[in-house]
Amino acid sequence: MKIIKKVAVKKIVTDQSKEQLREEYQFKIFQLEQECEQLKFEQKKLEQRSANKKADIAAKFKKELSNRKDHINWYKYKLEQLDILPIGSEINDGEVEAVIDIEEGMNWDDLTEQKSIIIKDGMIKKIT
Repeated sequence: MKIIKKVAVKKIVTDQSKEQLREEYQFKIFQLEQECEQLKFEQKKLEQRSANKKADIAAKFKKELSNRKDHINWYKYKLEQLDILPIGSEINDGEVEAVIDIEEGMNWDDLTEQKSIIIKDGMIKKIT
């Protein structure tokens, strides 16, 4: 029988991976700031069309802007943490699903033990 099991993916922090993450976070901040500007523009446009629903429109857009600003602050925090993260440490990079063959007589505890894939600069270094 085959089962599907989640396997953790971890990255070893190097200068190259730090720079890659920094660029990724800065790009996400840039995208979110652009979305905020676009939302403000859309809000003004809708408020001019529907003057009687101005409060409803403002409330909806305020919620969306607040959500994006929270994301911006989160990525700024991640940038700060990235600066203090030591080279050689491991960070979580999500999960993947693996198909595992099981048979009668196998040790279930060994199968359910948390497995992980360690990656360094895009190359798989270790599978545990």
